[in-house]
Amino acid sequence: MHYNRVETQTTTRISGFIAAAIAAMISLLLLAGSAQAQDRQTSAAPAVAPRKVFVKPSDSELRKKLTPLQYAVTQREDTETPFRNIYWDNHEPGIYVDIVSGEPLFSSLDKYDSGTGWPSFTRPLEPANIRTKTDRILGFSRTEVRSAHADSHLGHVFDDGPRPTGLRYCMNSAAMRFIPASRLDAEGYGQYAMLFRAKAARPAK
Repeated sequence: MHYNRVETQTTTRISGFIAAAIAAMISLLLLAGSAQAQDRQTSAAPAVAPRKVFVKPSDSELRKKLTPLQYAVTQREDTETPFRNIYWDNHEPGIYVDIVSGEPLFSSLDKYDSGTGWPSFTRPLEPANIRTKTDRILGFSRTEVRSAHADSHLGHVFDDGPRPTGLRYCMNSAAMRFIPASRLDAEGYGQYAMLFRAKAARPAK
């Protein structure tokens, strides 16, 4: 009887060790599988594009980069001739960026024909890239629009625009560069491409 008890206790201990070893192996296998899944997710995740930095070049660089009209408008608050500028009648889908810094300003989705002869928008594409200030150059008060990073003179904003904002951002073509929707990814503005894909995907009314 004594030997039977010892044998039973030994067998019980061995069984316990085996069960513990099996449980440890299962835990290791589960951890390894989880690590592999995380590695697969990490490798499958798309690379995040570096954030664009918008910097104003030096004045000497600007004089080389810009045309005389572009320099006069952005740096000297000049105004281009209505109906004789490049974007007033542009209907191509895309975005408008600051000619000086490249910061995104407006979208063709918010552009409309104001009848003024200048490109007009109901709202900015990136409000954070827009600054306004009071302008009294003509002897009365107007609201000037400037870019936030390059401090370029862009035009003026008026409260006679259409719905939904009631605003008319009346801009100078010479202060902007147009990037077609088909070129947004290639030129580093891919985050805006979805705006035009979504519009293209909507059924015609």
